[in-house]
Amino acid sequence: MTGRRITDEIRARVRAAAGERCGYCLSPQYLVLGQLEIEHIIPRARGGSDDEDNLWLACRLCNNAKGVQTECLDPDTGQRVRLFDPRRQSWTDHFSWSADGTRVLGQTPCGRATVLALQLNGLVAVTVRRCWVAADWHPPK
Repeated sequence: MTGRRITDEIRARVRAAAGERCGYCLSPQYLVLGQLEIEHIIPRARGGSDDEDNLWLACRLCNNAKGVQTECLDPDTGQRVRLFDPRRQSWTDHFSWSADGTRVLGQTPCGRATVLALQLNGLVAVTVRRCWVAADWHPPK
């Protein structure tokens, strides 16, 4: 399917499978300004396809930060590791929330590298999460 338009049916299935949440920061569609984007887990620029099993949802902040990256250095070990794959890996196996619910904490080499590569704790993200926590909308239950 590479190079072809992703159909509305595939988009709907990806959105449903992702639970209308960003696969990386877990921001839900109903709280995000703008539509969550269909992202390529392996970017097309890196040989990834438009096949459904290579697609997931991402917010614009995460998708833009990820760009064409597929791996990054784990800041603790210095090892180059693959980024988190929200379709095939469990978020809670690789990440947790800080005590105040505003920061994503990487728990594994993959998680730490993904936090770094996708800038999951950037100023905008943490500021918005702080407001969501105050409204009791975050972190996800």
